[in-house]
Formats: sequence, C-alpha cells, structure tokens
Amino acid sequence: MFFDDRLATVLRQSADGDRAKRTQFRQLLDILGSDPRGIGRSGEGVSRDYSLIASAWLRMDALGGAIPSEDRARMIREPGWRFRNPELAAHLADFEPEVAAAALGRAQLSSEDWTALIPRLPVRARGFLRLRRDLPVDVEDLLDQLGVSDRGLPSPEAEVLADGETLELVEEADAEFATPPPSPYPGIDEDKRPPHDIEPGTESGDDDSDDKLFDPTSAGRSEISALVERIAQFKRKRDHPAELDVNEPRLPLGEDTPREARLISAFGFSADAGGRIEWADGDAAPMVIGTRLTDPPRIGSAASESALERAFSRRQPVVGEAITLDGAEAIAGEWFVHADPRFTDDGNFAGYVGRFRRPAGPDDGPTAAQREADRIRQLLHELRTPVTAVQGYAEVIQQQLFGSAPHEYRALAAAIAADAARILSGFEELDRLAKLETGVIEMETGETDLASLAQRTANQLAQVLAPRMAGIEIEDPEAHGSAGSHIVELDPDNAEALMWRLLATLGGGCGSGEMLGCSVSSNGSFAVLTCELPAQLLAEEDIFTAEAKPIGDAVNAGLFGAGFALRLARAEARAVGGDLVRDGERLVLTLPLYDDEDEDELRRDV
Repeated sequence: MFFDDRLATVLRQSADGDRAKRTQFRQLLDILGSDPRGIGRSGEGVSRDYSLIASAWLRMDALGGAIPSEDRARMIREPGWRFRNPELAAHLADFEPEVAAAALGRAQLSSEDWTALIPRLPVRARGFLRLRRDLPVDVEDLLDQLGVSDRGLPSPEAEVLADGETLELVEEADAEFATPPPSPYPGIDEDKRPPHDIEPGTESGDDDSDDKLFDPTSAGRSEISALVERIAQFKRKRDHPAELDVNEPRLPLGEDTPREARLISAFGFSADAGGRIEWADGDAAPMVIGTRLTDPPRIGSAASESALERAFSRRQPVVGEAITLDGAEAIAGEWFVHADPRFTDDGNFAGYVGRFRRPAGPDDGPTAAQREADRIRQLLHELRTPVTAVQGYAEVIQQQLFGSAPHEYRALAAAIAADAARILSGFEELDRLAKLETGVIEMETGETDLASLAQRTANQLAQVLAPRMAGIEIEDPEAHGSAGSHIVELDPDNAEALMWRLLATLGGGCGSGEMLGCSVSSNGSFAVLTCELPAQLLAEEDIFTAEAKPIGDAVNAGLFGAGFALRLARAEARAVGGDLVRDGERLVLTLPLYDDEDEDELRRDV
C-alpha cells in the first residue's frame, strides 16, 4: 500500500441515520486503534496528516453525543478489532465512566506506551487500570507511585456537581478506612472488653436482643463483629422463619424455610418434527424442554394411537387434546394442548407451536366424544367442498348453461348430479348425528300428533311396498283402548323426518309378504310407538350398528344402512327427552307428551 486513505474515505461519508452513525463509530475505532504510531503513515519517512487526525477526533466527539454511552462502551468491548493506539485510549478516557472503563480495559499497549499514557489520564480514569491483571510490573509500580490503590474495592461514592462534572471522593474513602472507629469502651483494655462488641448493660441472653436488628451503618462496629452479629441474628430467627424479612440476605446455616410450590397454569411451547419440546416460555422451560409429546411411531401402532398422535402423524391442528405430563410438581398432571403445525419455506414439516393449559374444572374441555365429533365435522367440511363442485359442474353440463351438449353427456351429468346430491345428504346426516350426540344442537319443540303422523307415513310407504305384499299396519288406538292425547312436544318438521327415518328403515327391510304391526299408546307423560322388526333385522345382535341395506331401491331411509338410520333416530328422540330402544322383536319409540299446563302458565306470566 503506497497511500493509506481509509480514514479520509470514512470521514467523507455522511452519517445521517442512527445505524450509519454506529457504523462510522466502529470504523473510526478500527482505523484509529489499529496503528500504534498514529494515522497517516504508510511507510517510514512519510509525515503525518495532522489535520485529518484532528478531523477524526472531532467526528468521534460528535458521534459520541449522538450514540448512548452504554452502546459505545459495548462497541469498544467487542472483539475483532485491534486497540494498540495510546492516543485513542487517552481520547476515550475523557468520555463517560463506562466508556473510559471499556477503553482502558480493552487497550493492548506496550509498557512504554502505558508509562507515557498513565500520567496524562484523568485522575478518575486511573482507577480503572487497577481492575486489570495483565499490566506489566513497571506499570503497576507507576500506579502505586501515583497513589492509585483502589484495587478490588467497589466503586467509590460520587456526587454530581452543578456543572455536570463527576467528582470521585477517593480521599474521603481512604480517610474513612485509615481512621479506626472510636471505641465504645474508653480506658478499658482490649482483652477486658465484652465479647462480640456487646453494648454495655446488654446481656447476650436477654430476650430484647431478638428484637435488635443488625444495622451495618452503625458507628464503632468492625467488619468482624458485624459478621458475627449477623450470624447470631440468623441463628436466633432460624426456628421462626415467618419473622425473617424476605429482603434480607440468606446464609447457608441449615435453615429450611418451607415454600409452597406454585403450579403452572399455562405456558407456550414449540416442538420439533420428532414431537420433542424444544422451547417453552416462563418457568416451565427447564421442566418440559426435551419432553416428547408423542411416542416414536412403530409398525402396527396405528390402530392404538391416540388422537394427539393421529393429528401429529397427519400434520393436522391439535385442538384441546388431553395429555398427562410427568415430572416436577409445578407441571405434573393433566393438560390440554392447542397447537398448529409449522412448515419451512420449502414446505417441509418443522414441528408444532402452541400452548398448554390446565383444566379449569371437572367439566372443562371437550370430552372424547365431542373431540371425535369435531374431527368428523372437520372431515365432512373438507369432503363437502369437492362434492359440491362436482355437483355444480354436472348441473352446468346437464342444463347446457355454457353451450349445447350431447344428450348422452347430459344424461351422465344428471346421474352424477343425483349421486352428488345423495352423497351430500349422507354428509348432512353424519353432521347431524355428531351434533346431536355431543349436544351441540337441540331439537326444536312444538306440537305434533304422533298417531296421525305415523298413519300418514305408513300410507306413503304402502304405495311402494304394496306390489310385494309388504308394509306397515298402524293399529287404531281407540280399538285397543289407547284413546287419548298423542300430541308430542316436537316440531312438525323434525317429527316428520324422525317418523320417516324410522318407518322407512323398517319398511325397507320387509321381505315379500311381510307385514309389520305398529301401535301408538300413552304411558304417563310419554307417547309410545311400538313397531315389529322385519326379519332382516331380527338376526342382528345390535340393530343400531347393522349394515343391512333395504330390499329394493324404492325405499331408502339413508346412505349408510339401517343401523345408522336407527342410531340417528335414537339421537333425535333423546334430544327431546325420549328414547328409541329394542324390546325383543319390537322397536319402541318414546317421546314426551305436550304439556298444556306449562303453556297456560307461560301465557299467564306474559
């Protein structure tokens, strides 16, 4: 290098923003501190550019007014740059105490440079050199000659004058430590004084000594006696932990103060792709980091995996899944997990991020059936979208909305649209069953005549079942002494759907020449509909799980078979306070009767 223009290049740059000012301050530190002989020399015999160096000092002073002293001290202590210039050390020693301490603790000078620099340093800055342990011997001798003898002592007290200058009270501190404290026993020999500097007239065994607190600022007390009294005070209060001040320092004297363990109620976490917690917030971090949320996958474990493991393996959100944590008392017990999967920019699975929370009570959190119902509803929502799209495109082709289409295509499109509608109706039944069994929805109440509704439904089925000499015969309630009110507390639309689902399922399973008897009666506050089971369902051990399909295509109570249809009918009956059960070879439906007295009371209240 024939010409070193680094400093001139840095000074030509304008530092307008905060980041630019910090960058320029670092550059000046690096350039000014790298040359132990000064800046501007690119070789022997080349004179210094003093004006450039003066501009550098002025720029550093200007940057010092814009950058906080803590940030400048931190930049000075950063590794990666050489501090070999005594001029820079002398310049930084005139700044704030933290900047001066960082500069004098960071400078790496030769013995000659230290010897020439120390007399030039301010008195308040020389004490920082006593904190270093790597100074040459002759430099330490020089510090001793100059009276810098505060090695290992805390920072002396200082008072700020009106003009902002800080004055170190080193002389007062030295005088305080050099002058012995006045004796509380004048004229008495040292070996005749009471032990442990006990005040005259006070015995060590008095009860009043327990109430006398240690005052470290009291006059006439040596450090040894203060320590002895502090130990004695802790020993006296060791058997009474409640009397201890929480702000007092504690000594390891064997006392055991019982502390109540604070249970953690919630904390956030993140887990890696293997299901191991790698981060947690708050006090829970040291207790849960490294814990696995799920067991490692094994061959054949899919059938027994939990809901949390199933969601983890499929990269699905975790909503209120129950988990048990073992370990410290603060985190042990039952938890609910809410978490979402996270992925990298490349689309790779990176784990989960979420939150643990404690159950607020015995009824807090969804049950297993509710979580399964939520999962079914989410699945149905995902399936309903493509089926709806297929149905829409099929109807577009069948109705020729975008142009003419061959009749064969229109026929195929009509069949596809009909199948899509049938699938969507099955999805609706699944969703309805899940909501009814978990109590998410309730059946609307109203007034419906169960006997007339059953007769009307049987007549509709008779038109389809008559060709094969089958059907359902509703017995007249008056003929069997069952006359009376059969008005049930159920909305007419819901009641009609329930009755069709029940009787169509039973009628669809009737073989040729099979007639089923059905009767409606009253039993207390309930209306009871009893119907015989067809031979197809008599062999089933549990008719609510039967997969029997209807005989023929004329009557179809549902997409998923007789068992599912009966289970949905049972859920609807239970939602209004009734039930649907099997009684031998009969199926019994009970629904609550409509109460006129409640209606009259309601009207009177209104």
